[in-house]
Amino acid sequence: VRTARELQQHPVAAIDLNLGCPVPVVYRKCAGGGLLRDPERIDQILGALRAAIDIPFTVKTRIGFDDAGNFDEELLPIFARHSLDLLTIHARTVKEMYRSAPRYDFIARAVAALSCPVLANGNIYSADKAEEVLFLTNARGLMIGRGVIRNPWLFRQVREKRHGDAIFRPTGRHVLAYIHALYEAVSTPNVPERSQVNQMKKYLNFIGLGVEPTGDFLHRIRRTTTRADLFAHCREFLEHDEPMPLEPFAVPLKSTDVLAGATR
Repeated sequence: VRTARELQQHPVAAIDLNLGCPVPVVYRKCAGGGLLRDPERIDQILGALRAAIDIPFTVKTRIGFDDAGNFDEELLPIFARHSLDLLTIHARTVKEMYRSAPRYDFIARAVAALSCPVLANGNIYSADKAEEVLFLTNARGLMIGRGVIRNPWLFRQVREKRHGDAIFRPTGRHVLAYIHALYEAVSTPNVPERSQVNQMKKYLNFIGLGVEPTGDFLHRIRRTTTRADLFAHCREFLEHDEPMPLEPFAVPLKSTDVLAGATR
C-alpha cells in the first residue's frame, strides 16, 4: 500500500498487481504467481490496494497455482468484489509455466462473469492466432509478451489483419537489423563481451524460433561466446530478402526451454 501511494505521486497511468509471474525465485517468496496459493490473502491485498489507489487499478493473473479448480468459484468472485479497472489473464497455471496449451475457455468465462474489461494472454504468436483468441474468449483486447520478442512487427500485423489490410512480412534483413538494434539496446557499458553475448542469447531463444525449422541456428547461437561469432551466425541465416514466416517453427527444444516454447 505504501508503494502504491508513492507511485501515485508520479504521472503513472495505472498501477498493476502481478499475480502471474511463474518464475520460481519469485513465487517461492509468495509473490507474483505464488499469491494464487492463498486466495484469502489476495482478497485482503486487493481490498487494501483498491482503497489506496485513486487511478486505474489493474491485475495480471494466471488461472491458478498448480491447478485451476478454484478459478471460477473463488478467484473470479474476489476479482469482481474489488472493482478492478482491468484484468489480464494468462490461461495457464503457474506450475505449467509455458509448457502446455493455454486454456482459453477460462478467459471466456471471466469475460462473461466480470464487469471490467478482460485481456487475453498466452501463446499469441501471430495475427491469425490473435484473431482466434479474440474469437474464442470475446476478450476486450490482448496482452502479448514472448511473441513480440520473436516478431516485433506483431502488433502492426494484428492491426492489419483486423482492418483487412495486407500483412507486413519482414525479410531476413529486417530481422538482422532488429537483432543489431536489440544488442545495442540491451548492452551495458563496461560489461565483459561474453556477458553481453549471454544476455543476448535470452532474446535469441525467442527470435530463433522464427529463423529456420531444424534448430541449427539456435544450436550455433548457444555455443557462441563472442559478438563477432554471434553476428556471423546471424548473417549466415538472415542476410537475405526473403519474407520470414508469420508463425514460429516447431523447433526441437530442450526440456529447459520453457520460456521459448510456442505450444500450439
